[in-house]
Amino acid sequence: MLKLQNVSKTFNPGTVNAKLALDDLTLHVRKGDFISIIGANGAGKSTLFNAICGSFFPDRGSVFLEGKNVTAMAEHKRAKQIGRLFQDPMRGSAPDMSIEENLALAAGNGGWLSRVSAADKRAFREKLSLLGMGLEDRMKQPVGLLSGGQRQALTLLMATYHAPKVLLLDEHTAALDPGTAEKVLNLTRSIVEENHITCLMITHNMQSALDLGNRTLMMDRGRVIYDVTGEERSRLTIHDLTDKFRQASGRALDNDRMLLGVEK
Repeated sequence: MLKLQNVSKTFNPGTVNAKLALDDLTLHVRKGDFISIIGANGAGKSTLFNAICGSFFPDRGSVFLEGKNVTAMAEHKRAKQIGRLFQDPMRGSAPDMSIEENLALAAGNGGWLSRVSAADKRAFREKLSLLGMGLEDRMKQPVGLLSGGQRQALTLLMATYHAPKVLLLDEHTAALDPGTAEKVLNLTRSIVEENHITCLMITHNMQSALDLGNRTLMMDRGRVIYDVTGEERSRLTIHDLTDKFRQASGRALDNDRMLLGVEK
């Protein structure tokens, strides 16, 4: 489904600020995989997503999507096949446009009320009702007036309105309070499973990395240092993950946001 083959990327090469962000990284993602990705700050997680999206061209290596080499494909063209959510709920939707208009954009009919049919509106209401947030009765409301959780749920709905080939979730619940984050994660699980979407999710929550999906990756210094699935994954604890990091990297995990989730 998705393959990165020996991908490397250095930012600011030849300067004192040179940063090796991806280091000969190879990753094969199977169709239907739901992969949780963890790692300390600067491990290369978001850079991996940028490589998949085409935000930059790698220095070396190739990116394949469904067997097609997309390494040189422009980002806006890949966006037709790849959905992405960011940590900031303000990204991914138009704040000055209504919920209805944003959904019209996601549906592909231009986003203008004059072009939204009665059938479109019924479909929007039905999809919004699945969120369980009452947004189906507020379709004329500007998106900028929604709470962070409501906006992130709407953005998730927009990104999956037409199921993408790959969905990338870049810490999409990190800016939400714990209760809202749990609701959005449950919604994420439901949408991904029901639509059989291939999904990669970056998270700082180590328990979520074990609970969600079928596969967990750990990154460090631009490489995948641990990849686990199946029965072995089902037996892992958060403490096991910190031990795996120490064994694979040769140092202790020092990311405060991740360690806050470790049980005492």
